[in-house]
Amino acid sequence: MHRNKLFNQTRFQLAGWYAMVMGSILGLTGFTTYQMVAHSHWDAVHQELQSISGTLHDSLEPKLKQPGRLEVSVQTVLPNLCLAKQHCSILSEELGRHTLNAFQQSGYYIRFFDQQGTLLATAGQVPRGLSVELADHLLQTLQDQEGDRYQQLSLLLKNEGGQPWGYMQVGRSLKEFDDHLSFLRVTMLAGLPVAMLLVAVTSWSLAGLAMKPIYRSYEKMQQFTADAAHELRTPLAAIRAIVESTRDESLLTEAEAKAALAGVERQNQRLVQLTQDLLLLSRLEVSTETSSQQTAKSQPSCCLNDLILDVVESLSVLEIAAPLQLTTQLQTKAPLYVTGDENQLVRLFANLVANALQYTPEGGKVTVTLAQDDQHALVQVQDTGIGIAAADQAHLFDRFYRVSRDRSRHTGGAGLGLAIAKAIAQSHRGSIQVESKLGKGSSFTVRLPLIQRLQ
Repeated sequence: MHRNKLFNQTRFQLAGWYAMVMGSILGLTGFTTYQMVAHSHWDAVHQELQSISGTLHDSLEPKLKQPGRLEVSVQTVLPNLCLAKQHCSILSEELGRHTLNAFQQSGYYIRFFDQQGTLLATAGQVPRGLSVELADHLLQTLQDQEGDRYQQLSLLLKNEGGQPWGYMQVGRSLKEFDDHLSFLRVTMLAGLPVAMLLVAVTSWSLAGLAMKPIYRSYEKMQQFTADAAHELRTPLAAIRAIVESTRDESLLTEAEAKAALAGVERQNQRLVQLTQDLLLLSRLEVSTETSSQQTAKSQPSCCLNDLILDVVESLSVLEIAAPLQLTTQLQTKAPLYVTGDENQLVRLFANLVANALQYTPEGGKVTVTLAQDDQHALVQVQDTGIGIAAADQAHLFDRFYRVSRDRSRHTGGAGLGLAIAKAIAQSHRGSIQVESKLGKGSSFTVRLPLIQRLQ
């Protein structure tokens, strides 16, 4: 298959389509996974920010009195609070004095503004260059001068009397979030070529596996065409030779003319027989593919007892021509009936018996046995002939296969007899098997399903 250009092109196209589909699926899956992970992390960041902001909001409002002024008591909640226009240096020991300062460790910050937007105080690591936009429950994603992103939530604060006091903005750095997504993108982009390489290799292998049965059928078709052409060429070449030799003769006697015409007739008969055999094989294959139940209802029943006896009797002339012993053994007294075409069944058993007689030496024995095995009839043709090698038995029922081509040409066979026998057996929902040893003979067994015949 690797040397066939057509199949290589087809295999490449199949592999390409498979890789394209799998690549699209992998790309879509990776994009969906990335979006789901990003969305999940973003929700986690947002919920954490809202939780901390809500806790601070609820803790600070009871301590606020005069609008726009931070009371000293606020520092009990935020001990690291730094008033505006003051330089504050916060020690790391002070950051751990209150649980609410845990946001300092994760890049959180707080900004307080009065209602006019004037900065009053900050806490935590406040980035530079953030815009100021005040509104209640305003969620923003901002960027500082260095290009780092922050998520910020603005909340309106009220004093203990319920009057608007100002605004509190709580934010956190998104650097860890962005770094995680960036690593995920790099990993996916780096893994995509590796995955596509594996997909390409797998696609090529799967395309080859998918095309193997097709290629085997293609090879069989090519072999059949070559064998059929060879078998047709032989009689056609003989006819051409006879015609040319006859044409070159200026004067032909009546005997020479008759001999030439007889030769042409023999070769023509060989062509007709070969054509009929090929057509029969084609019809039998179509018949095998159709419903066996429908075939069984449309065909009449045949008595195998009478059929076997008729076949043996008709071929007894071959027994007389050569000193052979042809016997029949009916191991069942009751007649055995099968459904099928009587002419095809005669052809089946005649082929087996004729082969046995042809390849059994003088003084040998051919036995045809009819027996019953449960719901099946068994017809066995056994000889004491030359036998068949084990390597040849696997191809014995192939079209145009001949164990010995010289011997087959001598007997006039084209290598279709056993192929026809197998096709007939299968078209009658049966099977055929062979057992043979070189120098000891062969045994062909045909198994056909029986039918119940009403008396």
